[in-house]
Amino acid sequence: GVMDEQANSASLKEQLKMRDQSLRKLQQEMDSLTFRNQQLAKRVELLQDELALSEAKGKKNKVESSSQLSQEQKSVFDEDLQKKIEENERLHIQFFEADEQHKRLESELKNRLEVLETDAAQHQAVVDSLTRKYIDTIEKLQNDKTKLEIKSQTLEREAKECRFRAEECQQQLKNLHADLGRRLDDSLCIINEKVPFNDTRSSQYNALNVPLHNRRCQLKLRDIAGQALAFVQDLVTALLNFHTYMEQRVQIFPIDSATDTISPLNQKFSQYLHENASYVRPLEEGMLHLFESITEDTVTVLETTVKLKVFSEHLTSYTCFLRKILPYQLKSLEEECESSLCTAALRARNLELHNDMKKITAVFEKLHVYVSLIVLPSIKPEGLLRTNYSSVFIHIAAGLHGFHNVMKEISKHYSQKAALEHELPTATQKLITTNDCILSSVVALTNGAGKIASFFSNNLDHFTASLSCGPKGGTEFISPLSAECMLQYKKKAVAYMKSLKKPYSDSVPYEEALANRRVLLSSTESREGLAQQVQQSLEKIAKLEQEKEHWMLEAQLAKIKLEKENQKLKSSLSGQLIEPMPENSVLLNAAEGEREEAIKKTSREPVKRMSLVSDFFLRSFYFSVCWRKDLLHLETWILTHESLCPNKFVGL
Repeated sequence: GVMDEQANSASLKEQLKMRDQSLRKLQQEMDSLTFRNQQLAKRVELLQDELALSEAKGKKNKVESSSQLSQEQKSVFDEDLQKKIEENERLHIQFFEADEQHKRLESELKNRLEVLETDAAQHQAVVDSLTRKYIDTIEKLQNDKTKLEIKSQTLEREAKECRFRAEECQQQLKNLHADLGRRLDDSLCIINEKVPFNDTRSSQYNALNVPLHNRRCQLKLRDIAGQALAFVQDLVTALLNFHTYMEQRVQIFPIDSATDTISPLNQKFSQYLHENASYVRPLEEGMLHLFESITEDTVTVLETTVKLKVFSEHLTSYTCFLRKILPYQLKSLEEECESSLCTAALRARNLELHNDMKKITAVFEKLHVYVSLIVLPSIKPEGLLRTNYSSVFIHIAAGLHGFHNVMKEISKHYSQKAALEHELPTATQKLITTNDCILSSVVALTNGAGKIASFFSNNLDHFTASLSCGPKGGTEFISPLSAECMLQYKKKAVAYMKSLKKPYSDSVPYEEALANRRVLLSSTESREGLAQQVQQSLEKIAKLEQEKEHWMLEAQLAKIKLEKENQKLKSSLSGQLIEPMPENSVLLNAAEGEREEAIKKTSREPVKRMSLVSDFFLRSFYFSVCWRKDLLHLETWILTHESLCPNKFVGL
């Protein structure tokens, strides 16, 4: 592209040169025409002058002949002039057109040249960028090539090492095969000679073996059962409230029983709803018994959870209760739709609730079926294959999620229905309050269903993994009788293990004995060091006491000399001038005070030094003794050296 543009630019430059040459030719023709016009103009002027002279001379004599001659000449000159003017005009027009065409062509060529130069610059920039990019790519590829070569060399070394290791592993594998084969032969010989009966070959006998006790698993199952109990309690409370408030609603809408007689259908429906507690509360009791049956000492599997049957029976009775009240509930909704107060929107909401009530009953029937299936291992183990165990729990989880979805639909539709009923002109405060209570119970049911569905789904793997017992390769559960025997054997094994435990006599723990020994050794070493420190300190104190006595004597001598000097000064100055006396006495008193202060300071320095040394020694000794807990040695040392510095020992 750049080469094409350069060729176009060269051709355009050639065209521009040719245009310039044609323009110069036209300019030369224009110059020649201009010069010719100037000559013709001068000639016309000369002819006009001659004509004027000829007219002036022959005006009187040859008027007629001159006039005729002048008219002919004038006509000739006029024709000639007219031709010259037309030719000049034509040349001017041609020159103007050529000039305009040249300017236009020049501007076009300049614009095109600028565009081509811009394109050439852009193309050059693209070429430069591509060149740099290709250079960078080449460098990168070279670096990658170098890295790949290094990597290939490393991989070759690793491959060699891996081959070497593989050979070693093969050798080890051969050795292990030989060793394991030898051990297997020995074990088979021992089993054939020493073991008369192998109970693991039969699933019935193997089921009687006590499994390993997994305390963590039991605690986890008990915790899960406790959470399930809490969720079921919340669900039972919400169901009780829902059925109770629904009974109150039947009594007041569409006909208030306080002012008129409700229909026989609603009377029967209200009577059945009044019995809800006898069906709902046993669910909580059944779950409570199941929770209490799961302890830390027992083995919790489906064969041993016999209390699950009680919960299943209560769930069956509640499902029958829902199935019994369903027709009355549907007929009650239809009766509300037939009422004159029911609008089209309210009728649509009632139809939606009509379908929701069918769904909720179907969900509980589905849950009842699958809960009855997981009860079978503790009643009739041949009724449920072990391969279907996980699928049953998956279907239970799906049923709980379906229950949650249906409750969300009921909450949505009933909230819309309550809003429409509140707008009715005949809506009473009792109806509004009852609807609000039903809505709150429905919301509680929705939340409880969501929690229990999420809880079951989260612990689904744990249920599947930990609630089975028996041989791993078996296709059926063990019988409940075998599970009961296994639990009895487990209790006997626990009692036997407890009888083997003998209480040990009380003794000092090993760690504590080691710590006491270290303290004893360190205290013995510290006593020797402290004894040396005490001896050195006593020597320093004796030296300081000697220095103190020396300086006390020096101070007394200086004081005696000072008194003598004062007496001499007083006796010598008693007979002299009286006025300077106060000043001299003041000076003497000041000098005497300075000397006394110096003596006191010198006398206090040994005491201060002794107090600092004793203080430092006492503090270091106290901390070292307290660190080693040797209080008896501290008390003995204090009583021995109390006379040195009693004030310090009081604080200590």
